[in-house]
Amino acid sequence: MLQIVHFPQQKQLLHDTMVETLIAPYTSERFVKNSRFLAHAAPVKTIQEAKNFITSLSTANPDATHHCWAWQIGPNSRCHDAGEPAGTAGKPILQAIVSQKLDRVVLVISRWFGGIKLGAGGLIRAYSGTAIECLHQAPKELLIERIGLSFHCPFSLVSLVQARLPEWQINSDTPVFDTQGAQFFLTLPIERREEITRRITDLTHGQSTIKIVESDDVA
Repeated sequence: MLQIVHFPQQKQLLHDTMVETLIAPYTSERFVKNSRFLAHAAPVKTIQEAKNFITSLSTANPDATHHCWAWQIGPNSRCHDAGEPAGTAGKPILQAIVSQKLDRVVLVISRWFGGIKLGAGGLIRAYSGTAIECLHQAPKELLIERIGLSFHCPFSLVSLVQARLPEWQINSDTPVFDTQGAQFFLTLPIERREEITRRITDLTHGQSTIKIVESDDVA
């Protein structure tokens, strides 16, 4: 008989409206009164990934005057002025991320001081403009909340399951075999959970135990 074992659900998306994330890292550059502003944006799944990205850029550009940053991951967000006057860098960068309805994104803007002070207002405009331009140009995709499912099936049904999964347009990791059969691990849009659960149940004649895999990847 089919058994559905409930594990902690994924966190819901930050916004009720359509949310996007970046497809890949993106870089853009601006010059404001001789100061160079180099923006690096990237998609991230966890807070630790965001921290590693920030550290790697700071290490790669040790001669920059400032490395200001912000990230938004689910309900969590952080920003940092990195030595610029309070509120003139990190907050404008974060506002740019939020205003474009992006999630799971980190953005670092490195500045090389060009000898002309911009003032608080000028810094806000410079960091905000650089962030907005970078994120606007970066390739994006709709962020679809996904869920992980795991189930075991006997050897007699393994080939049939492997043939059906591509037809259902479901991503599957390589099955793990044991003495009884194989354990499958699937990733699918959360709204397809009931459909795929029903399909697996019908295909295996109720012989599989389906588990919702914990996939809360926000550290």
